[in-house]
Amino acid sequence: MLSQWTQYCLLMRLHKPIGILLLLWPTLWALWLASHGRPHFLVLCIFVAGVVLMRSAGCIINDYADRKVDAYVKRTSQRPLATGAISVKGALIVFTVLSLFAFGLVLFLNVYTILLAIVGAVLAIIYPFMKRFTHLPQVGLGLAFSWGIPMAFAAENNAIPLAAWVLYFTAILWPVIYDTMYAMTDRDDDLKVGIKSTAILFATWDTVIIAVLQMVFLCGLIYVGCLFRLTMNYYASLLLVAGFFCYQQVLMKNRERTQCFKAFLNNHWVGLIIFVGIVLGLPT
Repeated sequence: MLSQWTQYCLLMRLHKPIGILLLLWPTLWALWLASHGRPHFLVLCIFVAGVVLMRSAGCIINDYADRKVDAYVKRTSQRPLATGAISVKGALIVFTVLSLFAFGLVLFLNVYTILLAIVGAVLAIIYPFMKRFTHLPQVGLGLAFSWGIPMAFAAENNAIPLAAWVLYFTAILWPVIYDTMYAMTDRDDDLKVGIKSTAILFATWDTVIIAVLQMVFLCGLIYVGCLFRLTMNYYASLLLVAGFFCYQQVLMKNRERTQCFKAFLNNHWVGLIIFVGIVLGLPT
């Protein structure tokens, strides 16, 4: 029998760092662009720690929202709240503590960033409940997971230029892309329990729509490169990203659960490649 500490680690998905990385990459893109490649060390540390804390808190509130249906979904049936290994009260207490720690970190930054952090917290709380009312919860995830972008610019410059908002609205597409892949692994179970998702909404057009979103995402990133006057190194990284997107399409073509999940995981490399492209593409 697993210890209570282990159960809480499972609740926070600390054994699955992919969620941390997918949340971290857009934040790092923004920090490097906002600071011209020289982010303040304190700001960098606060944002990295904040990503870990808020992703952990987000997993808890997500499991709280899904506690009555997770037991009927193959992939989620063994989650601590679904099995009763952790009480709802205990989960909410840990969620509150993590959120307070994350907010405490933001207090070391300027007022503008603090106000944006409050908006980010609201987005993170709303997202898990969207799947009850709309087939577009992945859009909510995009809004929440990309919110580190305006926060990063506010923290570094106490201002958010138009180019930063272009990056933000471009970045929103990426979680819609990879979380639709993720939702494809649960589609049959979600239909049974009444959970809504873009995978269900897109139906047999899922891979085609994902491909269109991938192309629009790449076009948005090209425009971002123009706005920030990035060098050819950045655009070379986008060619690599296009290759990874083609590979993901190959993985998903038969809509087999494990392959769709593999395509989802592959997006970590997409985020890393874009980050490396930004670092190498910043004008000297």
